[in-house]
Amino acid sequence: MCGIVGAVAQRDVAPILLEGLRRLEYRGYDSAGLAVVPEAGGLLRHRVVGKVAGLAERLAEEPLAGQLGIAHTRWATHGRPTEANAHPHWAEERIALVHNGIIENHEAMRDGLSRQGYRFASETDTEVVVNAIHARTDRGDDLLKAVRTAVRELDGAYALGVIDAREPDRLVAARKGSPLVIGIGIGEHFIASDVAALLPVTRRFIFLEEGDIALLTRDRVVIYDRDGEPVERAVKTSELSADAVERGAYRHFMAKEIHEQPQAVADTLEGRLTTDRLLVESLGPGAAEVLAATQRVQIVACGTSYHAGLVARYWFEGLAGVPCDVEVASEFRYRRHVVAPGTLFITISQSGETADTLAALREARNLGYAGALAICNVPESSLVRESDLVLMTRAGPEIGVASTKAFTTQLSALLLAVVALGRHHGLNAAMEANIVAALRRLPGQLEAMLALEPEVRRVAEGFVDKRHSLFLGRGEHYPIALEGALKLKEISYIHAEAYPAGELKHGPLALVDAEMPVVAVAPRDHVVEKLKSNLQEVRARGGRLIVFADAATAPAADEDCDVITVPAGDEVTAPILYTVPLQLLAYHVAVLKGTDVDKPRNLAKSVTVE
Repeated sequence: MCGIVGAVAQRDVAPILLEGLRRLEYRGYDSAGLAVVPEAGGLLRHRVVGKVAGLAERLAEEPLAGQLGIAHTRWATHGRPTEANAHPHWAEERIALVHNGIIENHEAMRDGLSRQGYRFASETDTEVVVNAIHARTDRGDDLLKAVRTAVRELDGAYALGVIDAREPDRLVAARKGSPLVIGIGIGEHFIASDVAALLPVTRRFIFLEEGDIALLTRDRVVIYDRDGEPVERAVKTSELSADAVERGAYRHFMAKEIHEQPQAVADTLEGRLTTDRLLVESLGPGAAEVLAATQRVQIVACGTSYHAGLVARYWFEGLAGVPCDVEVASEFRYRRHVVAPGTLFITISQSGETADTLAALREARNLGYAGALAICNVPESSLVRESDLVLMTRAGPEIGVASTKAFTTQLSALLLAVVALGRHHGLNAAMEANIVAALRRLPGQLEAMLALEPEVRRVAEGFVDKRHSLFLGRGEHYPIALEGALKLKEISYIHAEAYPAGELKHGPLALVDAEMPVVAVAPRDHVVEKLKSNLQEVRARGGRLIVFADAATAPAADEDCDVITVPAGDEVTAPILYTVPLQLLAYHVAVLKGTDVDKPRNLAKSVTVE
């Protein structure tokens, strides 16, 4: 969730650190700070509550310069958003540290350090780490040794960047449970929690692995594994350009990413389909053997990715004939599991660093699952590295906190997995050919969905003064209603719920009145007539309906019922298609309400702590 940037160079690093923080704003944060070792020695620091722009203003008023520095954007966990709780934290104004993650044993460490005479200026778990490192340097350890010793005491998750004013050409980094990358330059090196932060200065990266500690100087990078042994890690060249994370002509990243979906889905499918068949090899070496042994599926994910899993359950069972369970990742580890033989464990995550999903995968390794498949967007992520099989979504950078193209590409990838598994469970060649043909038509159909934007913008005007909304769907479109409600609440702050339409009479109907818009997803399928009967229950009680429907089955429009006719598509891919107008609805409501669309309050893009 938080953002880290660090640099050791032969030039002033403050502008690099500041630009890196700007490029990490999408992750969500409530304060920002920067510390450098100036040429004259010592340690200088600025911290602010609020946006990176406020830190930039502070730097303009009181410039800091140095060839070694670290910077951070914080999303509050321990302690409120205050300047005292903002990073970097320091000890005796000599050692400074930035930290992503949570130190679970911070209270015990705080007590021990207090007895040694340390005083704490913040409420954070992070401050115990910098003081623990300082205590070891006071005993004669250099910075690297002090960090290596201190982290052995830490329980929890961390990505650390540490500097010491007495060692002005050394930057130490450590990673356990939270992502951290090293950027490789010429006469300079960098660290960051995301490659996006460093694209203006390098495209060559080392992705630290679990337990790694690294020493960076201007001329070299030395990495030690969890056992303290020197180790070589591969240098990867990123295919992203610096402008890949720019808005371009769009007002918001979310709008850009909604409109990128036809190309993103095309990229997901590229090289994985023949004219009428799926190339199972695209799931990775050994995929055919794992899938042949799979008798059921367990999906684990969070948030939007969880909704993708709920849609996939209908596909796995309805198309492939394979039993499928779906569970929220944050709940998975905290109950006993009965694992049926031949169960494939599927994780879904945009970032591949979602803490709860990663923890669930690691727990699953001890429970006897037949294998692990990751549906993910980040090739070098922990989730990808720790899974047996991988389906990359290829969505490209997604900056807006409210996920859009990540969701539709996850659904596309999951449908590929359904076909691959279905071959072993009765999905015949004709059925596979029909699904493949529908997938091939999907990018063009998504373009047609985007053409609905003017109509959706008009409907959005009716939400501006509303405080609540209800979303309805049936079958595999109930999870799409869940996703539509999530998008609306995330970025417009309108309370929104989703229900299976058949559940209206079991409670939600009590809420329906003229002040509560009811949004319905009504594709042409075997339950659409049932859905239309449910909608009549809303109309009979004076409710205001907004219905996204196929022309052949759309209800009659009137002053209490707005019908947006959706272009015809394929039934199997309809959940992907009907997602788009709901994204557009949430976006335009938020724009009209004037909220911060790309960085909604209290939320973060990548949730790397429990």
